[in-house]
Amino acid sequence: MSAGPGSAAARKSSAGPPIDEHCRRRPAEPLRPYVAHYTGYRQRGVPPARHRGLPSPFLTLIVTLDEPLAILAHPDPRQPPGRFAALLGGLHSAPALITHDGAQSGIQVALRPFGARALLGLPAGELAETDLPADAVLGAACAELRARAVAAPGWPERFAALDDVLLRLMTHAGPGPQAAPEVRWAWHKLLASGGALRITDVAAETGWSARHLTSRFRTEIGLTPKAAARVIRFDRARHLLIRHAAAAGPEAGPANGHRLADLAAACGYFDQAHLAREFRALAGCPPSQWLSEEFRNVQAGAWLFEGA
Repeated sequence: MSAGPGSAAARKSSAGPPIDEHCRRRPAEPLRPYVAHYTGYRQRGVPPARHRGLPSPFLTLIVTLDEPLAILAHPDPRQPPGRFAALLGGLHSAPALITHDGAQSGIQVALRPFGARALLGLPAGELAETDLPADAVLGAACAELRARAVAAPGWPERFAALDDVLLRLMTHAGPGPQAAPEVRWAWHKLLASGGALRITDVAAETGWSARHLTSRFRTEIGLTPKAAARVIRFDRARHLLIRHAAAAGPEAGPANGHRLADLAAACGYFDQAHLAREFRALAGCPPSQWLSEEFRNVQAGAWLFEGA
């Protein structure tokens, strides 16, 4: 049986050749309406780096295996930098800035907004634009999850521990209050459209006024419908940018203007300038800079901290 990344043997291995592991898996079937995927990561002996945790349609649960997660800047600039053994973050419309000194390891859970009620017993709106120590919401389940993940011999066993703990949380949360059908419908409609719908049209189809939909949607999701559509559209654009860059290879370099113009048109932006403005607002930098900074991750296929 191999040593887990939290063991003394694994920590000693950091002095050897660089380690860069990434693994993604879907959760157990009953969890899939609430959890999109798990991502495991372990790096040792790689260059120190900063990573932008970008807005996405998912809440984020990160459970570390060795070093704590170091966040230099949160989506809410009023929140001071911090280090987390386990982190829970809501939907947000500004980037986080994450750093490591050449070693990091953990598991990230991409939680769908309505999974907050099903697994955590509270609406996603209560977690919006903030990062919390995960045990503040998960209680003892957080410590159990981290202990089991650290002790597990490999990624399949860590993911199985996640399934076990989250399924138990789902059972304990029970049916409870549910989001209004109109809010659920509006969220899924925005997702399906890639964030390209007019909010007045979405509201009209629910039978609610835009003002009423906005109020109920923000309470449940944490963003207004307009902000959610903006995040969804941005998330689609950056994933298309990733796909193109990964297919083109490192020799192609950052996306050129022609490709960005095509991307803007495909994702419903007015033009390339509109896309660039949205990237600066939601990622904190232009798309070409972001891609240059993250290109190694593009090539590895490792998109850590989505929604962190």
